[in-house]
Amino acid sequence: MTGGKKGKKPAGEKGKGAKGTGRLNGHHQENGMENMMLFEVVKLGRSAMQSVVDDWIESYKTDRDVALLDLINFFIQCSGCKGVVSGEMFRNMQNSEIIRRMTEEFDEDSGDYPLTIAGPQWKRFKTSFCEFIAVLVRQCQYSIIYDEYMMDTVISLLTGLSDSQVRAFRHTSTLGQVMKEPIHLLFICAEPSNQLDQHPALSNESERNKIVAKRAQRSPGACSYRQTHRELQENQDEIENMMNAIFKGVFVHRYRDSIAEIRAICIEEIGVWMKLYSDAFLNDSYLKYVGWTMHDKQGEVRLKCLTALQGLYYNRELNTRLELFTSRFKDRIVSMTLDKEYDVAVQAIKLLTLVLHSTDEVLSPEDCESVYHLVYSAHRPVAIAAGEFLFKKLFSQREPEEEGAPKRRGRQSANANLIKTTVFFFLESELHEHAAYLVDSLWECGAELLKDWECMTSLLLDDPLPGEEALTDRQETALIEIMLCTVRQAAECHPPVGRGTGKRVMTAKEKKTQLDDRTRITELFAVSLPPLLAKYAMDSEKVTNLLQLPQFFDLEIYTTGRLEKHLESLLRQVREIVEKHTDTDVLEVCSKTYHALCNEEFTIFNRVDIARSQLLDEQVDKFNRLLEDFLQEGEEVDEDDTYQILSTLKRITAFHNAHDLSQWDLFASNFKLLNTGIENGDMPEQIVIQSLQCTHYVILWNLAKLSEGSSRKEDMVTLRKQMRAFCMMCQRYLTNVNTAVKEQAFTILCDVLLIFSHQMVSGGREHLEPLVYSPEDSLQVELLSFILNHVFIDQDEETNSTDGQQDDEAGKIEALHKRRNLLAAYCKLIIYCVVEMKTGADIFKQYMRYYNDYGDIIKETMSKTRQIDKIQCAKTLIISLQQLFNEMLSELGHGFDRSSSSFCGIKELARRFSLTFGLDQVKTRDAIAMLHKDGIEFAFKEPSPQGEGNPPLHLAFLDILSEFSSKLMRQDKRTVHMYLERFMTFQMALQREDCWLPLISYRNSLQAGGDDDTMSVMSGYSSRGSSVRSKKAKPTAATSAAAAAAAAAAAAATAAKRKLPEGVAAEPADAGDDALAPPHLHRHAGAQEGPRRQLHGRVPPTPQHIQTPMDYNSQVTWMLAQRQQEEARQQQERAMNYAKLRTNLQHAIRRGTGLMEEDEEPIVEDVMMSSEGRLDDLNEGMDFDTMDIDLPPSKNRRERSELKPDYFDPASIMDESVLGVSMF
Repeated sequence: MTGGKKGKKPAGEKGKGAKGTGRLNGHHQENGMENMMLFEVVKLGRSAMQSVVDDWIESYKTDRDVALLDLINFFIQCSGCKGVVSGEMFRNMQNSEIIRRMTEEFDEDSGDYPLTIAGPQWKRFKTSFCEFIAVLVRQCQYSIIYDEYMMDTVISLLTGLSDSQVRAFRHTSTLGQVMKEPIHLLFICAEPSNQLDQHPALSNESERNKIVAKRAQRSPGACSYRQTHRELQENQDEIENMMNAIFKGVFVHRYRDSIAEIRAICIEEIGVWMKLYSDAFLNDSYLKYVGWTMHDKQGEVRLKCLTALQGLYYNRELNTRLELFTSRFKDRIVSMTLDKEYDVAVQAIKLLTLVLHSTDEVLSPEDCESVYHLVYSAHRPVAIAAGEFLFKKLFSQREPEEEGAPKRRGRQSANANLIKTTVFFFLESELHEHAAYLVDSLWECGAELLKDWECMTSLLLDDPLPGEEALTDRQETALIEIMLCTVRQAAECHPPVGRGTGKRVMTAKEKKTQLDDRTRITELFAVSLPPLLAKYAMDSEKVTNLLQLPQFFDLEIYTTGRLEKHLESLLRQVREIVEKHTDTDVLEVCSKTYHALCNEEFTIFNRVDIARSQLLDEQVDKFNRLLEDFLQEGEEVDEDDTYQILSTLKRITAFHNAHDLSQWDLFASNFKLLNTGIENGDMPEQIVIQSLQCTHYVILWNLAKLSEGSSRKEDMVTLRKQMRAFCMMCQRYLTNVNTAVKEQAFTILCDVLLIFSHQMVSGGREHLEPLVYSPEDSLQVELLSFILNHVFIDQDEETNSTDGQQDDEAGKIEALHKRRNLLAAYCKLIIYCVVEMKTGADIFKQYMRYYNDYGDIIKETMSKTRQIDKIQCAKTLIISLQQLFNEMLSELGHGFDRSSSSFCGIKELARRFSLTFGLDQVKTRDAIAMLHKDGIEFAFKEPSPQGEGNPPLHLAFLDILSEFSSKLMRQDKRTVHMYLERFMTFQMALQREDCWLPLISYRNSLQAGGDDDTMSVMSGYSSRGSSVRSKKAKPTAATSAAAAAAAAAAAAATAAKRKLPEGVAAEPADAGDDALAPPHLHRHAGAQEGPRRQLHGRVPPTPQHIQTPMDYNSQVTWMLAQRQQEEARQQQERAMNYAKLRTNLQHAIRRGTGLMEEDEEPIVEDVMMSSEGRLDDLNEGMDFDTMDIDLPPSKNRRERSELKPDYFDPASIMDESVLGVSMF
């Protein structure tokens, strides 16, 4: 049908509408050229679509050809084509010829067309376009659609357009023909089908004939009924034929279109076909296309496949027709739950949930387990979909409650077994220990179950029923953790850390639910928490979770609900737990519990404050008494005394973290303990660690009180003395033999130095300026030495675990985490200028070697330091490279091989450093110039002990420095090259041995772009000159000779000024102003200049007497001799000579190209402005200082891509092996 003629009208109507003039909707049409009225209506998105379609139908009834021409041009215009189908073309040309003509008239200036153009108006165009087609088909369903002309013509044309090579034609026609036309045809097709279904006896032809014969004998109206039924059947058959034509002509070809959006349209609508008219289309012949396309490489298409299948599986009446498809493509759907596109994964899980609804036998236990573990996914929509699947699978079968029977509560309720099932599932998923993630995944579908806290507490406190198996200790621990997570989820109303997508504004209904839940939580756990604490008082893990519950209480209910006695019981239990436990986690959560209950806004504050003060008084008195005995005993300290003082100090430290204990003056006692540890050297490490931490808290609480502003001068002096004495104490402990003590001292010292740095006076706190403390050089050296000795080490050096491979890996990860914290603490000192920035050189040089472990920290540090001071940061980077170079020399010696791994590693590090400077050369101009300056000085710093004929010891560093040459601006390359020549001697420029290659390559890197601005001006002159010459008359021979004479005179004058020696030919002025360019550059320039002059007819006359030119080395020797004589002159004089040389160059170029004098300045301005414009365009929207470096992922981090296979072949749209195999 694509290339065939349009549908023919009856012979009696032939020629109707063939005249050149007609009217449509009151608008004139001349020579069959319609005025795009339909397109304008759809474009504007007017709501009166019905009236427009009615007018078109009236026009069609008047003249079918004119109306169809209007509709055809509407589709052409919707494709973005500016061509118009005339009446003559419509009558005399085939569809393929019309499409070819429209293709030739298509606008190729832009790839956009109405369906893809951006903007609010065009965003509504697709909806209006589809609406127009829907209204048109719906209004034509009773007459026009069956005239065998209109639909045949439209389908034939759109089928041809859908096969066009023009994307706009394919997209628009596919959208119209596959999307809206068939859908409304299906609605029309369903009506006669429903009418036929009302008489099921008529479905059998023989029975139908008998009934009709009997009715014909009794009633003459039976024949009319028979006629009506036959018409309905014919109409249905005709619509099915139209659908089959669309399917075979469009869908079969376009579902594999190269454009993903077209493929998505096809798959989406084939699903609608099968859903609306399942009798004809819901079979394996059509389902296989959806199954095949699930392997598409575009996530958009795969998503449409899943949504189309969801519409089919949702209707349980269709499940029997999907059994074969499910068995064939079930594995593919299960694998798509791990799709790289999260939206696809979510819909795949939802589809499996619908499959689960249809039958439980389809999905195997392995299939279900692959979905179960996704409840722990960090992507919340995936986790919620997996939670719904899990809930339907495990919790859908509840015990029915008898009507009229009292509702069972506690462990006798219907939720008891479901809660146990949740606990069992949590324990069986051993790879995941995040109960908060599981609760969040089940919250939307199982909130009622998860909020049954009464049942949970009953399972923990009540005795099991007869015949019921009691929970084990491990199950009780898991249940308490799940219960805590549900309480937190209900009270805070936001997902756990790692799943949140930002703060969401809660609705009024959500706020009310939150308040109601907090009230229920408080009323229930205020009574049940003390018994729970009493039962599990000795279990650290259970107590830690239970004691977090008061943080979510509404404390006002203790008063309004008359629950004071339960508060007393709670405080008594917490105190007993503090006295019994020494675990840090338990003590800290007890401290937080007191802090949550000690709220001055509530009336219970006094009662809780008294209980807290009594507890702390006892602990501090006990600590002072034990400390006095401990210090008096000296070396004869027994283990019991050590345990007592350590446990007491742990309790005090844990409470000092959240409570102000300044009234007990703990600094003196702790400082005395630390000083004793330094003097004796045998203090237990845990006592030292806890004492350091407690002293740190003392200083921070004193600073917090002084920051409020109402402080005495004596307090500030006291704090200043305490802080400095404590810093000295920490510095002394950096040399302790115990690693844990050294790490604690280092961490605390970094925190104190950062807090008391010069930044503490910002924000209106100038009164704290006397407290500012800057570390001395010796302390900075010790801190850096600690980092180098304890952070930048191999993994195996700290691996002491012998409990198996799993414990060994866990130990390595924990050790790495500690080292990262240490490095981050020191890098913060660099970023906030507490220590000198140059100390970062020892950190930066480790960037490549330890990239997997610390690359992100070091990169962020470089970025922050560059924001503070670009020049100093560049100096630090070059120092790090110099340090690595010196280390390499000490290891390999001065005769090292530049292809060695050590040297190549330094070059690679320099390349990575250069990438961090970004693309904006203007911002980093000074920093890059300073980097080259320091690098050049370092390269020539150490002369060779063997004399001037040998390269300097550090000359190879120039090879490393050349990695930064690309970051120099073109004008700066010349400056750096001139600075380099100040360090070069006469003999250096003559050397060509391999040992001098770093100097040669570095000079080449500076010269490669040094003349770029000159070359751009030359190209500008050349292009402008050629355009001028094309407009003006060719110069006469006399003019040409005069120009040649002038050029020769200029060359002679230049030779006279330079005092060239005898036998040296003067170089032409336009050969370049860099006398040190390598030979191949001069040859290249000459090779370009020759053809250009020949092309323009400006070949200068050949001189009769040609002097033999000297070779390149002789020229360089002479020029270096001249430069040595002029070395005493000032740099300003060099700049003047350069300016003169450039002026001569410009004049020579202008004479050579034949430009007029008035064109000189505008040409230069035009060229330079265009260069600046290109630079501005390049830098537009790129406000950053560093670039992302594409490096391999960390070996210690599991990427998502490792968890799923690669389903899609990038070489094709979908796997050919899948399409080539028969489905069934």
